[in-house]
Amino acid sequence: MNTLKTAFFLTLLTGLFLLIGNMLGGRTGLEIAFFFALIMNFASYFFSDKIALSMYRAQPVTKQEYPELYEIVEFLTKRANLPMPRLYIIPQEAPNAFATGRNPKHAAVAVTEGALRLLSKEELMGVLGHELGHVKHRDILISTIASTIAGTIMFLSNMVKWAAIFGGLSQDDDDGHPLILLAMAIIAPIAAMLIQLAISRSREYDADKAGAEFSGNPLFLANALEKLETYSQQIRMRGSPATENLFIVNPFKGKSMMALFSTHPPTEKRIERLKQMAYKNQA
Repeated sequence: MNTLKTAFFLTLLTGLFLLIGNMLGGRTGLEIAFFFALIMNFASYFFSDKIALSMYRAQPVTKQEYPELYEIVEFLTKRANLPMPRLYIIPQEAPNAFATGRNPKHAAVAVTEGALRLLSKEELMGVLGHELGHVKHRDILISTIASTIAGTIMFLSNMVKWAAIFGGLSQDDDDGHPLILLAMAIIAPIAAMLIQLAISRSREYDADKAGAEFSGNPLFLANALEKLETYSQQIRMRGSPATENLFIVNPFKGKSMMALFSTHPPTEKRIERLKQMAYKNQA
């Protein structure tokens, strides 16, 4: 179901992109904008892992340094049929984790020191299973596609807006009245951002399901999410809110204005789904 939602939202983004392009009128301008958006997102796709890991000063660790962590990930990767990712430790007390990398062969999983201290072995298994779910589903690729289209929509909307304000589009244009164009130029980027966030929330549900399956018990992740949500509100993450979509729970939740603009579904709903999954498994 969440895969269908993702496809639906990506289709909506594409539709918005074509609509704005049609309003702008020039195919050449549309192609140029899309080309530049592709270049920017191509770079972020290939280098996002290095950027994210360096931003949080994540340190690579060996099996000798963290044998239990490696043992858990090795067990999960076998169940998920994935190659072993690179493992990193983030030197922060705020309990959290994220996965990055453009594909399973170039994946990295980072866990904070606080999460390692807070979570039990089973809970950590659920969390790492969730992150490997993102790797398995190639969510970095999906988010890059979404951001490419959304970024181009925002760029084109800006062009339409200024053209409408300064009379670059006349009232005789086939594309419509300048005021209508101006309104669409303002609404379209907001709609694109909301659709992009909806895609992110759908991928979180899929990763939760994968984490439950890989770890063998949905309650492992449910209990971990409950702890992470509670402690992440008490111990703040040092970093940029722009990276909140990376983490298993939003570490900057207090800075978000409303749930509509959140990259994560409500943690309570995620826990409820996992508990329902556990109940079905027992039935």
